[in-house]
Amino acid sequence: VQLQASGGGLVQAGESLRLSCAASGRAVRNYNVGWFRQAPGKEREFVAVSRRNGGSTAYSDSVKGRFTISRDNARNTADLQMNSLKPEDTAVYYCALGQAIHSAVYDPAMYNWWGQGTQVTVSS
Repeated sequence: VQLQASGGGLVQAGESLRLSCAASGRAVRNYNVGWFRQAPGKEREFVAVSRRNGGSTAYSDSVKGRFTISRDNARNTADLQMNSLKPEDTAVYYCALGQAIHSAVYDPAMYNWWGQGTQVTVSS
């Protein structure tokens, strides 16, 4: 399985970025697609998830209302639209596939496959 994350970059506070995750070797329709991020010196943290079997979504409190996760099962991709970016959103962003249920979807340890990460830097 390969996950290719892209779309990161350097933006100013208040601007937007759209991250994309392209999967090969697995059909994303069968998996939860999660986005996580890791800032320097911090642990990897949950950002958003699109659950399998209907694709319901959930977000961390820090991004709720600003970020939107979506998936395109036909293209085998998942995107993270990030609006109103803040300096504290600066991190490496990772997409991942997993099959956990309930609150386990928030735990990075419950994901089986990871992309390589894409850097997002938000300047103030």
